Amino acid sequence: MTPPANLSMTRDDPRTLVVIFLRGAADGLTLVAPVEDDNYHKFRPRLAVKKRDAVRLDGVFGLHPLLRPLEAAWKEGDLVIAHGAGGESDTRSHFEAQDLMEHGGLAAGGWLARFLRTRGQPDGPLSAVALGATLPEMLSGAPSAAALSSIDEFSLRQRFRPKPGESGGERSKREKQERDEIAALAKFSTQLQRLYGAETGALRSASASTFDALRRIEAIDATAAPANGASYDEKDDFAQGLRQIALLIKSNLGLDAASIDLGGWDTHFVQQTGIEPLMRRLANGLAAFRQDLGARMATTSVVVMTEFGRRVAENASFGTDHGRGGAMFVMGGGVQGGRVLGGWPGLKTLDGPGDLPVWNNYRNVLAPVLLRHGAPEAGLGKIFPDFALNPLALY
Repeated sequence: MTPPANLSMTRDDPRTLVVIFLRGAADGLTLVAPVEDDNYHKFRPRLAVKKRDAVRLDGVFGLHPLLRPLEAAWKEGDLVIAHGAGGESDTRSHFEAQDLMEHGGLAAGGWLARFLRTRGQPDGPLSAVALGATLPEMLSGAPSAAALSSIDEFSLRQRFRPKPGESGGERSKREKQERDEIAALAKFSTQLQRLYGAETGALRSASASTFDALRRIEAIDATAAPANGASYDEKDDFAQGLRQIALLIKSNLGLDAASIDLGGWDTHFVQQTGIEPLMRRLANGLAAFRQDLGARMATTSVVVMTEFGRRVAENASFGTDHGRGGAMFVMGGGVQGGRVLGGWPGLKTLDGPGDLPVWNNYRNVLAPVLLRHGAPEAGLGKIFPDFALNPLALY
């Protein structure tokens, strides 16, 4: 059976970029620990990842043991890590740092929105989505973007699910009312399609794509099991958000970009208590997403980023304070993985009050990903204005 054509009006080889933002400044020295650096253990006598516990990556680094679900991606060359990643600002404000990073510097609109515009190609009705209540700043100014919590928001048939504590009579009354509402909406939709069908040119084409997208979303079985034996935590909204993104990708709806947040990484106090559940959610969600997509990971890139890292030394409250350099992950999309990029200068020379320096600017990590996803090389300067790019060799 021939799979349905992709709704994207840009290409026959659909590519999707998924951006995961770890809000709160995730500690890159815990996620990707330099376990062979003796100074690391001196600075963190209580919080350092022990050599014996780490998921060894190379001669210097190891993943935190709770990130073990990502080991397969690393060994199979599907995961690359940029350490000492961050921006040029030394702000310690979460809001300011996130704003600068999502805008790509002092620029209007978000860098992801500018990427979608710079390609110079028409966008489908669902070219960009954000899993959440509102669009993030990185998608501010996008030509076409939607914020949603679930595919169910676009589906009428999902409304007939039973409600807890509902009697038979109450259910019958509700379902009749919903049938009447759906019939009215269907009639209205038919009228709209006739109205726009009488148009010509771009408006007719855009409306046809929009109605086609709605029909395809309606046909998605949101209760279907993930592919390839993948399993998402049903109680974790982050995992379920990734599952929704995977459904959209597999349904060939022309999804070019998606964003999802995982917050709570501001670990000034008792860091292990706060960060360990988050690492488990991140690793399990990403591993399930990768398994679910299977071969589609070749055309899907996942970028994991955070606004800044944590200070090298642990504090007196068994936590870490705001720092500079963190870690970024890029998974899938044909990366030459199994590498930690940018070298490791060691923890002898630190920035400011004791920060890991930034030697991999986040733009230099994003730039090669955007090129792979259709950004013209000449357009990178518009996506990241007023910055001299030196893209990392991810591919």
